Amino acid sequence: MKILAPMIAGLWLVCAPAYAIVGGGTPSAEGVGRSVVTIVGSRGNFCTGTLIAPKLVLTVAHCVQPGAVYKIVEYGANKQPQLQDVKNLAIHPAFNMQAMLAHRATADVALLQLEAPLPGKNASVLAVPQVPIVVGSRFTIAGVGVTIRGDGSSAGTVRVAGLVATGRPGTLQIRLVDPAGQGIRDGLGACTGDSGGPVFEDQQDAPAIIGVISWSTGPNGSAGCGGMTGVTPLTLYHDWIVQTARQWGFAL
Repeated sequence: MKILAPMIAGLWLVCAPAYAIVGGGTPSAEGVGRSVVTIVGSRGNFCTGTLIAPKLVLTVAHCVQPGAVYKIVEYGANKQPQLQDVKNLAIHPAFNMQAMLAHRATADVALLQLEAPLPGKNASVLAVPQVPIVVGSRFTIAGVGVTIRGDGSSAGTVRVAGLVATGRPGTLQIRLVDPAGQGIRDGLGACTGDSGGPVFEDQQDAPAIIGVISWSTGPNGSAGCGGMTGVTPLTLYHDWIVQTARQWGFAL
């Protein structure tokens, strides 16, 4: 299993636009890609988040643990990276890192309140998965992580990939694979830096965020990427997200 929030040398990771999602995910500067952001931490980690209100970002708890400062990377008109401040951070109280590391389902959900709106970004709609979730159900993932495992310079551009559910998908965890390789061969999937990225499902003719990317494996459960992508669905955590957002003055 690969937890997708790596440690990178230096105080802040400032990544130039490049690629994301292993296996050749499609670049997405428009559509769902307009809500995706890069989160960097003072300990050197970076991951993905999604704007769900003008100053509210959804991500995963394991990416934004206490004891560090987090910021959002934005690219201005001159394409130079700029750091945007985070005002508040909330981690779901039921999150358990040990469960996460053991591949078990947990409340891997967090929210960031920003100091100011992000120019050029649009918020995505929040929802829960349509039930029943069955093997073969289709979802779209997005992230800013690496396209080549171990190559940090290949991170930075929002990419998307269409995956399907496998195993026993439910309200606690959804496991996704590339329909071409079925997790047995190298294929599309989340990789380093994609943690916290949104998982979209088409609902009422529009994509809605129904989960967040938590982990990945290589083919056949090996270490790495391009095999299976683990998703924390928002079914059990939607109310907490809405209530926390309301406390910060946001209506979802």
